[in-house]
Amino acid sequence: MTTEPTVDLTAARFIDELLAKRSDEELAKIQRYFKTGDGDYGEGDVFVGVRMGDVFALAKAFIDLSPSEIEVLLEDERHEVRAGGCSVMAKQAARKKTTEDRRTELYELYLRRLDRINNWDLVDLAARDVIGAHLIDRPRDPLYDLARSDHHWSRRTAIYATHAFIKRGELDDTFALAEVLLDDPEDLMHKAVGGWLREAGKHDQPRLLAFLDEHAAAMPRTTLRYATEKLTTEEKARFRSR
Repeated sequence: MTTEPTVDLTAARFIDELLAKRSDEELAKIQRYFKTGDGDYGEGDVFVGVRMGDVFALAKAFIDLSPSEIEVLLEDERHEVRAGGCSVMAKQAARKKTTEDRRTELYELYLRRLDRINNWDLVDLAARDVIGAHLIDRPRDPLYDLARSDHHWSRRTAIYATHAFIKRGELDDTFALAEVLLDDPEDLMHKAVGGWLREAGKHDQPRLLAFLDEHAAAMPRTTLRYATEKLTTEEKARFRSR
């Protein structure tokens, strides 16, 4: 009887397998998609040209990486390697057999290395399952601390993590954090806040309408556009006219 070979669960092996999948064609696509110029949100980020589908498939194969090995991935300058680290964290945190102690380790790792989770897609990969899910049965105060941070990706983490609550029909923190973040100067935050208001509104549209009645006049246009996306044409016109 033959057995499957054991995967060498190290960051070094992950990186070797990841880099074997890079291509110049994919790199050209990525460079058109992410803003990495001077002053852009991705300034200084380094891409090697690996499809995100390949990154996620590799993360699934390396789902048992230890937190210390995941941190090695997060420390890497190459974007796709850090994306792999975030994907492993998320998959591991969401897996039913993962222990609560390990989920706590992943939560603490994410917050400790927010300096390396430094682009919108990296936050979006892991914030819900690593941060939000960890706080479902715990005080939500850490999210409000993140929302008031000067660090752009900390603030995005705060609102994005509430997706874990929205899935359960718990909307209080999404609306409360959206109010905290309404004056955020970053366009990427406008999209995130508006997007989660929209998702919360799918569960409780009267509450979304009440929130918009109170705040639409002061909302950034992008936030309002995303928040009203699923409303009727008449409702959109009413709020946007303000």
